[in-house]
Amino acid sequence: MPEMPTKLAEIVEEFADAPRDVVLEMLLEYADVVPPLPAGVDRDDLEQVPECQTAFFLRAEVAPDGTVTTVFDCPPEAPTTRAFAGILAEGLAGASAAQVLDVPDDLYQRMGLAQAISPLRVRGGTAILARLKRQVREQVG
Repeated sequence: MPEMPTKLAEIVEEFADAPRDVVLEMLLEYADVVPPLPAGVDRDDLEQVPECQTAFFLRAEVAPDGTVTTVFDCPPEAPTTRAFAGILAEGLAGASAAQVLDVPDDLYQRMGLAQAISPLRVRGGTAILARLKRQVREQVG
């Protein structure tokens, strides 16, 4: 049975075990790991996540071998939202479609972020994950 990708599970555990006062600082470090849009891809190729307070766009692609590639576009002036994307970009790198679909919907609550950031931001992060999983589900049929 598939389970959450190891790298993502490690990130979740790292946050869950961290003292509350450093969680936000840790989160913001992930804002820097979002890769730029790949050449030839622009915002029009991505799906917007309207639940985010910021203009946030994403795409999940399932390769023939079943691995998932994620593409995120989020402005630098939205560090918290970029951090959600960074966590997913790093945590899901090389993951299979089954592993992505197995990521718990309450990922950010499990990380302890509900105590560190506003409910609106947690809801945005949850919407990002939900749309990513829906795109994967649509491609694996």
